[in-house]
Amino acid sequence: MKKLIFNQRNLSGEITLTSSKSISNRLQIIRALTNSSFEIKNLSSSDDSQSLLRILNEFNSATDKDHLFDVGPAGTTMRFLTAYFSCRPCRVIITGSARMKERPIKELVNALHKLGADVEYTENEGYPPLQIRGKKLDGGKIDIKGDISSQYLTALLLIAPSLKNGLELCYTEPLVSKPYLYMTIALMELFGASVKWNGNTITVGSSEYLAKDITVEADWSAASYWYLVCLLANKCTLRINGLHQQSLQGDSVLAEIFDELGVKTTFGNGGITITKRENFKIPTHFVFDFSNCPDIAQTLAVAICGLKLTAKFTGLSTLKVKETDRILALQNELLKFNVATKATSSTLEIDARNFKEDKDVLINTYHDHRMAMAFAPLGLVTGQISIENPDVVNKSYPEFWDDLKLVCHE
Repeated sequence: MKKLIFNQRNLSGEITLTSSKSISNRLQIIRALTNSSFEIKNLSSSDDSQSLLRILNEFNSATDKDHLFDVGPAGTTMRFLTAYFSCRPCRVIITGSARMKERPIKELVNALHKLGADVEYTENEGYPPLQIRGKKLDGGKIDIKGDISSQYLTALLLIAPSLKNGLELCYTEPLVSKPYLYMTIALMELFGASVKWNGNTITVGSSEYLAKDITVEADWSAASYWYLVCLLANKCTLRINGLHQQSLQGDSVLAEIFDELGVKTTFGNGGITITKRENFKIPTHFVFDFSNCPDIAQTLAVAICGLKLTAKFTGLSTLKVKETDRILALQNELLKFNVATKATSSTLEIDARNFKEDKDVLINTYHDHRMAMAFAPLGLVTGQISIENPDVVNKSYPEFWDDLKLVCHE
């Protein structure tokens, strides 16, 4: 448990933000599929990215390709490696944490089966662990649902140039987290892949990725917690290094969202400066569709709580199959502050008008890094807050607690 005590609410500081886990992981798969290596500068220090790096290094340096790999709680690593190993000569088993064994992967495995991949479930059908006998895949045309996880589509797209006949991927149902696919395609094209997106079909030609050194930009998802800190402080000006206005990351929409809540963003000199506007009239009811940016929903839920507003969030269908059922987890923890909620499988309504400033609340994190980081800034309102299992932030932002101490002097 970590107890946070906030003695002041007039804040200022400078942070060099952790780099993007999403970009880092895509680049690692591209590099692994490239004939010659290249340098990925500023690779994410997150557990997820470092786990993927370790497994790829072990695999590529092994003399035989018969291995058991444990990805722990890293969902992106599990999905990307499932596709990667399917098209490489190997015999591997991929497993993970207890929660990972509850996270579905059937849609991706079914798509790989259509491409001729040899993937089997070793325990429960539709879920990890997986046994993979990798081989050269011909590619071709496949259909896949687009409303479950964009990571399934990304995993297939990343390996597509290495397939003999490329890939024609047709998705059904409305896409979720579409900006993550834009990110994937932009990175693929940067390294020489030919990608065409027409209607609900994405076509990738057979080719070789070209090696080139690249620097990973900072993580906009992680920036959400600093926007929240700025919002809940009395006065605040923060400099955040490494973020750019022209970003591959869908969560860069943060600048627009928080502008409506009274936090101004100024771009320049390789980063941003965020400032809380004085005497800003905040709307009493907030409505937003998180279909394209589900990872920042928890941050905004806590913002609504701290501002004592009402809100309706939509586009949350993917939150139930993340590190935890994030909708239920939010409901449980918001209730500790007397915040009423109503939820469906894809929506969350919040009524924080009777928010209770309780100093003795322990936030359960449910093994979810975003629960810890989203709720920590609420201590600026209550004076103090306790976070269960604080090391869970290592999954995406290991430096979070040090940065929070630097800015808030708690």
